[in-house]
Amino acid sequence: MDLRPNIAIDGPAGSGKSTVARRVAEELGYLYIDTGAMYRAITLKAYRAGVDFDDMDALGEVATNASVELVAGPDRSLKVLLDHEDVTEEIRSPYISRCVSLTARAPKVRKRLVELQRTMAKQGGVVMEGRDIGTVVLPDAQIKIYLMASPEERSRRRLKELSAKGYKIGLHQMQAEILERDRLDATRKIGPLTPAADAEIINCTSLSVEQVVRMITERILAGR
Repeated sequence: MDLRPNIAIDGPAGSGKSTVARRVAEELGYLYIDTGAMYRAITLKAYRAGVDFDDMDALGEVATNASVELVAGPDRSLKVLLDHEDVTEEIRSPYISRCVSLTARAPKVRKRLVELQRTMAKQGGVVMEGRDIGTVVLPDAQIKIYLMASPEERSRRRLKELSAKGYKIGLHQMQAEILERDRLDATRKIGPLTPAADAEIINCTSLSVEQVVRMITERILAGR
């Protein structure tokens, strides 16, 4: 029996890829894998341990000795377990958001997490989202999507998410942080943020989540 296709969804911070990927997975009955949450979990462990985020070897050591699991809850929500502790909410704090791109630069961190992510996708039927899924993690994914949106729209979306969680931050500060994450993600030496050559690029600045999900699922169903 042919394996179900793997779907790679990449894009910058705030482009909506997590929400879209989760919804696409639900529509198709696929496994949703949020690779960004895995990097956030390592970032949290490094922060708790007082690791210098410029120390690549120390960050790699943290990743090597960490257990990171993504577990689907009974309500289909995704729980992130770090060393068996539920850190789903804590990894979304503004501080972790500011530091996660620093963690993602570390070669040993990327090597460790890419190995885990590829293992998760071996059986097919996954919707995996991140920044280098179509280019590095799953270069043979049958469906590759790159979501983009204007920095202003991405900042507004991220502010809305944080406000709902009780965090207060100004729009100008948020936009500055978004642009800095873009710079770090696009210029890192390993797995930089860039569309795969065969990815379909979707500018979702003025599109609803429902519209983007429909565009992706229709493409997949048409290929069956």
